[in-house]
Amino acid sequence: MLRDAPRTSETIDALGTLSPTGKWVLGRNPAIRRIAKHVDRAAEVACTVLLSGETGTGKELWARKIHASGPRRIKPFIPVNCAALTVSLAESQLFGHEKGAFTGAAGRALGVFRSADGGVVFLDEVGEMPLELQPKLLRALQEGEVTPVGTSRPERVNVQIVAATNRDLEIEVAEGRFREDLYYRLNMVELRVPALRERAEDIPEFVEFFSREYAAKYRAEKWTPAEDELRQFCEYEWPGNIRQLAHVIEQSYVLSSRPELPNRNASGGRSETLPFFDLNRLRTAAVQQALRTTGGHKGRAAKLLGVHANTLTRLLAQIERDAREAGRSPRPSVN
Repeated sequence: MLRDAPRTSETIDALGTLSPTGKWVLGRNPAIRRIAKHVDRAAEVACTVLLSGETGTGKELWARKIHASGPRRIKPFIPVNCAALTVSLAESQLFGHEKGAFTGAAGRALGVFRSADGGVVFLDEVGEMPLELQPKLLRALQEGEVTPVGTSRPERVNVQIVAATNRDLEIEVAEGRFREDLYYRLNMVELRVPALRERAEDIPEFVEFFSREYAAKYRAEKWTPAEDELRQFCEYEWPGNIRQLAHVIEQSYVLSSRPELPNRNASGGRSETLPFFDLNRLRTAAVQQALRTTGGHKGRAAKLLGVHANTLTRLLAQIERDAREAGRSPRPSVN
């Protein structure tokens, strides 16, 4: 059962992420504050939301927050792992089937969309949905109705869709792995959940929270980090994000030892096994280089990048938004 944090002005302004126990952990990072405000509005109007960000940043927990914050909280929240859907069974899993619709269909099944009527369907890892299934999902979103397997009679459904992905769907669209029209349908409101390394100011609060939670769970004395230990936690890159941080602390309680960070290289930098690449910066550099090479001609730059001209236009708009938020000059150089 989800429980909101105490409704003080601080928690309203600095809402962070959910712990595995369903309690809210506060954060002071500006990006998290913006997400919290958008989440409340998205819950109120029940619009489609696309949550993007790396694995382990808490995208499903934000989806649950959308469900818990609005009028749909009294109706079901049903998560779907899109990566696990198979073409042969997915239509039945999502939209249901009638008795005898196929071999083994001994009875009627509602499917995810009809079971969640009035509530929220969470499409996790939506970027990994098989391409063959995407037109059927698009029709359900556009028409607000589904057709169960074994019947030609569509049924109306009223669900809010919250999708999540750790992939860049614009790249997936450009490379033909994701339908452009479905991307537009899902991307009514996109909320990018920042990686833990981007909100290092919140790490001490996470450390305190998870230490208290797991001390209670394992009936152990609470671990309080020394100043040097806390500094190391704040400087670590956390490639597995909040999930990894929680795992490191819980593991220490299981083993009755002090938490230990995973091995890093000799310079104290990033993880050896999972190096961090700033994909946004690489994307911006690629666009800038293409524009310089073509003298600022967007059509030729798009061809050079191997993307549709509309995709390049969206990339430029996103680069401008990111630059404005960071206080930089907004437009990529074309000189």
